[in-house]
Amino acid sequence: MARRLRPVGLDFIDDAPIRLVFATEAAAPPEAVYQALAEEVAGWPSWFKAVTLARPTHGGAGREVRLMGGVRFQETIMAADPEQRYAYRVDTTNAPGVQALLEEWRLTPAGSGTHVRWTFAADGSAPFRLGLTAARPGLGHSFRTAVRTLDGRLTARRAADQ
Repeated sequence: MARRLRPVGLDFIDDAPIRLVFATEAAAPPEAVYQALAEEVAGWPSWFKAVTLARPTHGGAGREVRLMGGVRFQETIMAADPEQRYAYRVDTTNAPGVQALLEEWRLTPAGSGTHVRWTFAADGSAPFRLGLTAARPGLGHSFRTAVRTLDGRLTARRAADQ
């Protein structure tokens, strides 16, 4: 059963009780990474293994996302700064214990590639907080694998276009 979460603003990225921050490098330039994140939402399942469905909603102002295991999210896009930042807030979910959730992808140039930083900012019940903290290594692995897979796809696409 979907529950409405507490609406939070972008400041929640810095103020959340639980903040998990992961970073890695991609060979693809920021514009290509941003395009895959923000403009090719339906393509997320092809590179982020945990995502089984992603589609834009409300004319691109929101997203519907489903994860392996049946977790569902309805989200609002909070920031879409080309080549720099993509952030979204979860408005409703069927995940137990979560009270507020905001994710931010920050992109900065790194040579000819991109430094990708993902911040997972959350609040919830004590068991949710404990579980999320315990899941940190798995989330980090999932993030790094997803960015590696995305980078491989973007590199292949760039080579095919040349």
